[in-house]
Amino acid sequence: MDNIDTKLSSLGCTLQFWHKKKISLVVGGGIAAYRVLDLIRGLKAQGAEVTVIGTEAATRFVTPLTFHAISGHPFYGDLFHPGEEGGMDHIRLAREADLVIVAPATADLMAKMAHGLANDLATAMILARRGPLLVAPAMNVAMWEHPATQRNVERLKGDGLVFCGPEAGALACGEEGMGRLAGVDTILEAARRCLEDKTLAGKHFLLTAGPTREELDPVRYLSNHSSGKMGWAIAQAALRAGAQVTLVHGPVHLPPLWGAKMVPVTSACDMFAAVMDCWETCQPSRSLDAIILTAAVADFRPVVRSSEKIKKTSSMTPMNIELEANPDILLELGRRHGAMENHQRPILVGFAAETGRAVERGREKLARKPCDLLVVNDLMEEGAGFMVDTNRVTLLDRDGLEETWPLMSKDAVGARLVEAVAARF
Repeated sequence: MDNIDTKLSSLGCTLQFWHKKKISLVVGGGIAAYRVLDLIRGLKAQGAEVTVIGTEAATRFVTPLTFHAISGHPFYGDLFHPGEEGGMDHIRLAREADLVIVAPATADLMAKMAHGLANDLATAMILARRGPLLVAPAMNVAMWEHPATQRNVERLKGDGLVFCGPEAGALACGEEGMGRLAGVDTILEAARRCLEDKTLAGKHFLLTAGPTREELDPVRYLSNHSSGKMGWAIAQAALRAGAQVTLVHGPVHLPPLWGAKMVPVTSACDMFAAVMDCWETCQPSRSLDAIILTAAVADFRPVVRSSEKIKKTSSMTPMNIELEANPDILLELGRRHGAMENHQRPILVGFAAETGRAVERGREKLARKPCDLLVVNDLMEEGAGFMVDTNRVTLLDRDGLEETWPLMSKDAVGARLVEAVAARF
């Protein structure tokens, strides 16, 4: 029951964020217009109110009646229809919306936006907009790569518009390449980030997540049950708060985080090298503000990796594998961290996954490893282990703070931890 309540609580937080948010959705005249129906459904499922403004070309792909039926609000497409607003729909729709989303943004529509044209309701509404505006392009790869389109994109970005996509893949014309409309989940996340408070704007977070794999032979490896979900949740919270995020991660089955620099690795030595490379790259400019190490890094690796599959012998005698210690990422970062002036140090956060006496062992780890904060959880507690969507943690710091958080979704833990780190800035 506790896990169900926690999941419902997490869902409730999402619905609360979107509740009664007003979205003006501008639909351009491209084949991807039909995919916008799923975007409307997704926004409504989150609790948002969606009003569709379409170009004339958009109605050639999806009818106004369909947009009306799916959104639950009247469709708008005529600049000169007086309606209840006396012909001022473009002003009202621009001003009352919490967010304007343009999807699909065709090459033609973006060209008009970049040059301030306003010859229909959609472009007039965009020109009248004062507030966040998200653009999700979709078109043929040749049109996307054309210098004119790229000039328009750069001009719009310079004007402060946020872009989501396009993505690479199979296009409606039968070609392959960049030009697909971003997925619904990606656009929803991009839309949320447009509306979140940017408390971490200008900050750079380095995170590790997931397991590592230490190969025995070409077939087998030593690893652990880490899913990477906790690291993903923290990275997502940092991105929503406006931070730049570099995420070094082991082998996981999670989709890439939109907007993050993803650095995939396999072994503990790979992860150590990637983290230290990021440190070295950022230190000359002091551009690293926080390091959060959630990855379940293997402590040991085989001394010898067999180049061929190790065969089982007929005698069935026990097989001994000699192991050697992997480099300790937190210990090395702590050493470098301690050698810096206080005002130049990034905030260093470690994680300790224990199996019993978690807080006591966490205190011992904090004494051995010089990090600013240590997040401790007990894998033996229900809902606090690997491969689940919840966690129960205790936050320790070097000044003796011990703050135990209740069981909550990993998304909520991630958001709360990011707030705790932001408070230390």
